[in-house]
Amino acid sequence: MKPGFIRVAALLLAMVLGSLLPQLHGLSGCIRWLIVAMLFIVFLEARVWHQSFQRSHGLLLLANLVMGAVAWGLGWLVGGRDIALAAFFTGISPTATAAPVIVGLLRGRVEYVATAFMLTNLTIAALMPLMLPLVLGHATPEAFARISGSVALVIFMPMLVAWTIRAVHARAVEWPAHLRSVSFGLWVTAIFLITADASNFLHAQAGTAHPVLFRIAALTLLICAGNFALGRAIGGRGLARECSQSLGQKNTTFTIFLALTYGSPLIALGPTCYVIWHNLWNAWQLHQMDRE
Repeated sequence: MKPGFIRVAALLLAMVLGSLLPQLHGLSGCIRWLIVAMLFIVFLEARVWHQSFQRSHGLLLLANLVMGAVAWGLGWLVGGRDIALAAFFTGISPTATAAPVIVGLLRGRVEYVATAFMLTNLTIAALMPLMLPLVLGHATPEAFARISGSVALVIFMPMLVAWTIRAVHARAVEWPAHLRSVSFGLWVTAIFLITADASNFLHAQAGTAHPVLFRIAALTLLICAGNFALGRAIGGRGLARECSQSLGQKNTTFTIFLALTYGSPLIALGPTCYVIWHNLWNAWQLHQMDRE
C-alpha cells in the first residue's frame, strides 16, 4: 500500500471518528500545543539562506495575501460573515510544513519550497495581528495585543526554542528525520480534535448547519483549485510544480487555531475542509508519480 494513500486514509479516518465523537470537543484546548510541537520539529531542520530567495518567492507571498482577500470577498457574496471568515482563514493560510516533503517525493526542488514555507509563514504570522481585527470587525489595540500573543505562542515561540537548541547542539538538526511518524501522528490527532469540536458545534446548530457546510466545502474546493493553478502559472516551466505546491498546500493548522480562538468551530471548518482537498490532490499526484 502506497505511503501517500495511507496518509490520506488516516486523515479521513480521523475526520470520520471526530465527527462521530462530538463529546470530545472539550479537549480542543490541546490543539494549540499539538501545533506548537509540530512546528518545533519543523523549525529544528528549517534552514534558509539569503541566496535561496528568488523573485518568484515574492510573487508567491503576494499571491497568498491576495487569495486571502479574494476568498474573504467571495465568502461575503456566497453567504455572509461566517462563510467570509471561513474562506479568509482558508485563503490566507501559508505554505504547509509538509510541502517540502511532498515536493521531494515528486522529485522537485525541496530547498525552493522550504524557502517559501519560511517566507510565507513568518510574514503572514507577523501580519496577522493587523489583518485579523479588520476582517473580524473590531480593530482595537486590545485585539491587536491578543492576536499578537497568540501568533507569538504558536509560531515564534517554537521557532526561537528550536533555533536556540540547534545553536547549542548542532546535531539537533538530525532529530526531525527520526520524528516523521511523530509529526504525522500529532497532525492526525489535531484533525481528530478539530473535527470533534466542529461536529459538536454542528449538532448544536442543526437547523442551519447543512446548507452552510455545503457552501464552505464548495468554496474551499474552489480556493484549493485556484491556489494550485495560480502557483503553477507563477512557476512557469521551470518551477511549476514547486510554486503550485507552495501556494496550494496550506499550513491549515495555524489558521484553524486562529479560527477557533477568534471565530467559531463553524469558521474553522473552512481550513478543515481544505485539508481534505489538498491531501486528495497530493495523493493523486503521488499516484501519478508512482505510475511514471
